[in-house]
Amino acid sequence: MLRLVLDTNVVLDLYHWANTDAVPIMAALEAGQIECFADERTLDELLRVLTYPQLKMMPEMRVDRYNRYRDLVQLVQAGEAPPLPRCKDRDDQKFLELAARCEADILVSKDKALLRLRGRTTLGFQILQPAAASALIASVSVVDK
Repeated sequence: MLRLVLDTNVVLDLYHWANTDAVPIMAALEAGQIECFADERTLDELLRVLTYPQLKMMPEMRVDRYNRYRDLVQLVQAGEAPPLPRCKDRDDQKFLELAARCEADILVSKDKALLRLRGRTTLGFQILQPAAASALIASVSVVDK
């Protein structure tokens, strides 16, 4: 089973924007075909982002989206990550660290700073955009059948 970490923008794609590139990720997550991981820092960021005025969410919408996501992910306790490259965007370092700590197969992101790290170093996991992650999930699902 594939193990994923989703950055906050991808979570918004799943639960708020219903981005078509991310729909297969949501379907696989809800069907129990993949595992997604979060930790306290990534969940805190999600809570903060859900309050952004440009999202135009009522408080009950924020709670619903947060709880729906939280109920599907596995919470990873804080801890030390192995040595990792530094992400130019310090706010995104937590996603690299989480992916390393939970031994993820894929970090799904649309963040340019994270995506720039692909191929520059050996991470132990891939960094993919939602469409590429969805395609990989679909190919693995076909093989597993």
